[in-house]
Amino acid sequence: MTTETNRNLVVVITHGTEHELSSAAFTIANGGMTAGLKVSVFLTSAGVDLVRKRAIDMTHVAPLDPLAALVKDFLTRGGTLWACTPCVKARGYTQEDLIEGTIITGASPMHELIKAGAATLSF
Repeated sequence: MTTETNRNLVVVITHGTEHELSSAAFTIANGGMTAGLKVSVFLTSAGVDLVRKRAIDMTHVAPLDPLAALVKDFLTRGGTLWACTPCVKARGYTQEDLIEGTIITGASPMHELIKAGAATLSF
């Protein structure tokens, strides 16, 4: 039986623009939304580089859609996009460096979803 508390999916992404797993992760996140899940993505480590303006346009792993299109689709469909505060600060980024829709935060919101029964995937 599916209940509201187990309809959440948290996708943790640690790879940046240099790795095909970043595009695979957003493809799977979007698929989760198509399946009716409420999906949140937590970017940590090099993953925060994915949402840096202009850097997002550098990644395209054929035959998948370009990363920028995958992330735009994710946000347009109501996905939540978090970027790890210490990881953002370590790279010298500010909110202005990141694409619109990115929320700079610690891991607490992700942990709340996990405590409530969210499924998790890591890339």
